[in-house]
Amino acid sequence: MAKKKEKKKTLKKEEQEQVQDVMEAQENEETLEQEDVKEEELSIEEKLTIELAEAKDKYLRLYSEFENFRRRTAKERLELTKSANSDLMVDLLPVIDDFERANTANETQDDIEAVKEGFGLINHKFFKVLEQRGLKPMDTSKGSSFDADLHEAIAQFPAEEEGLKGQIIDTVEKGYYLGDKVVRFAKVVLAS
Repeated sequence: MAKKKEKKKTLKKEEQEQVQDVMEAQENEETLEQEDVKEEELSIEEKLTIELAEAKDKYLRLYSEFENFRRRTAKERLELTKSANSDLMVDLLPVIDDFERANTANETQDDIEAVKEGFGLINHKFFKVLEQRGLKPMDTSKGSSFDADLHEAIAQFPAEEEGLKGQIIDTVEKGYYLGDKVVRFAKVVLAS
């Protein structure tokens, strides 16, 4: 008997659950029908207005992201330039120290050869630091050919020899490369 009562209770619960499921399904169908009716009620203009608003929002977000990216990269570039300059300055500090020691020693130095040798050593050290950073001098020796992409002709003089016409006969200011890029054009005198 107890089993029959439990079966009846179980059956009633199952029936109630089935009824609830059917009612929930009907409510969901009604909700979906109402949403479909609402979508149908929206006119083409309203749909386009909504799409336009979404597109504008997307555009503004993308534009803001791009502006933030641009600002961030510009800031990073400035910081990189500052740090690159500071590294060079740190490398040049020993050369400055050598110049100061040389000036102090020159006040009491009578031997001109020692002064020349000291400044020659400092000059060599200075150019070694710059070469380590990628600076290279241009070859503008007498008789080398003129290249308008590398040299700037500031004067022309008659050629001493016939084979020197159009060639470099003197260098007024050396030119330099930084890596493969010309950072200063050589100022030269040409033979005409």
